[in-house]
Amino acid sequence: MNQIAEAVDHHTTENLTDLLDQQRQAYLANPVPDRAQRISDLQALARMIREHQDELVQAVSADYGNRSHHETLFAEIFPALDGIKDTIKRLKKWMKPQRRHVEFTAFPSSAAKVIPQPLGVIGVIVPWNFPINLSIGPLINIFAAGNRAMVKMSENSRNLTAVLKRISVDYFPADKLVFLEETGNVGVEFSKLKFDHLIFTGSGTTGRKVMAAAAANLTPVTLELGGKSPAIVGPDYDTDTAVERILFWKLFNAGQICTTVDYLLLPEEKLAEFIDKAKQVFKKRYPDIHHPDYTSVIDERSFQRIWQTLDDASQKGATAIDLTDGQGDRGDTLKKFPAHLLINVTEDMTVMQREIFGPLLPIKTYKNREEVAAYINRGDRPLAIYPFTKDADLRDYYIDHVMSGGVSVNNAVLHVGQHDIPFGGVGESGMGHYHGYEGFLTFSKLRPVFYQGPLDPLKLLMPPYGKLASSMMKLMLRLTK
Repeated sequence: MNQIAEAVDHHTTENLTDLLDQQRQAYLANPVPDRAQRISDLQALARMIREHQDELVQAVSADYGNRSHHETLFAEIFPALDGIKDTIKRLKKWMKPQRRHVEFTAFPSSAAKVIPQPLGVIGVIVPWNFPINLSIGPLINIFAAGNRAMVKMSENSRNLTAVLKRISVDYFPADKLVFLEETGNVGVEFSKLKFDHLIFTGSGTTGRKVMAAAAANLTPVTLELGGKSPAIVGPDYDTDTAVERILFWKLFNAGQICTTVDYLLLPEEKLAEFIDKAKQVFKKRYPDIHHPDYTSVIDERSFQRIWQTLDDASQKGATAIDLTDGQGDRGDTLKKFPAHLLINVTEDMTVMQREIFGPLLPIKTYKNREEVAAYINRGDRPLAIYPFTKDADLRDYYIDHVMSGGVSVNNAVLHVGQHDIPFGGVGESGMGHYHGYEGFLTFSKLRPVFYQGPLDPLKLLMPPYGKLASSMMKLMLRLTK
């Protein structure tokens, strides 16, 4: 274990390959761990989080400059621990081989099954915005399916990575789980490794590079990307409730969530009311944005990028409404970005062309549902849509006419936290799923196995072909009608 840990620190191509080889050899020595072993791995993962909870939370905050303690507990620690508990409860059912129908040509005494078996060694590339959740979440499914894992963390998660590297060796041998830090070009080399599956969470630009690198080895990939996920407030929906829920998620983690509300589609007649309520809600929740409850932007480059996005929108005619009453400072060492609403946005503005990843909320007004669907469908398929309405027909219209990775109705983001439904994008927002049973399947090979009985009916069809074979074929073809 010490030799492997030392290799991790250097991150050369050879060392990465050595780590993969050692994990693969361990897999080959025990290719199908039993349920007890998988549960033991999951329980060890839970112990690692529980016994170092405070240290993990503090490390994430240090990486951000300031990350709300409550937000880390709610969005990272809780879902990880609750996901482990839920998976252990369901694992027996997931692992059970499935009996399948046997065609009459294989009778008698034959059987067919589909057996979920581990793939082997899984690579995980983790972003900085929810680094505990987005490393532990895949690991839950990976361990449940009986695999081993190498986890490459973000360069913006140096404090957390240092903690995970140090503590993980007390719970897992390195041929089961290794955390790697980004020391420069590690991500590129990591993507080139011949994993049995690779899961990446991050931007579409980087996702394309990861997929291209993986293609050289025909490594299957799961890509969890981002995009511009809209909230759509229906004419019937209570504006106060919509504001309370949308602003909670838009400002959670300072808007640095791939599934947050990226922009809002609002009936024209609700605009003034929405703005007034947003001012009230923000002032009540965040009277001082320099309080620890209000999370920092991750780094200076991102902080200045959001300012530039705001400047671009203002210069091109958008009305910017500062919900903080002027608390923001471009030179803020804590990188606390003031939340803004943006009205009268147009398509030539940066804020409407790329994922924002910050506390800016562009608002576009609309007249009818067809206009909304047409507008969203002109762009890339989003990671999520959020229709707010009590009208079942309107709700189902958006679900049927606007394709997205997922949907939360009358709220945002919460579909991601449901353990028993899959999470994943579509088109530009990603491919593949994890979470729950679908995550178990993603990291399993569904192995089809046919068991031949003592008698072989195909003897009747073996050459030399004669009248019996012809009669049998006629019978078989009649049975297809």
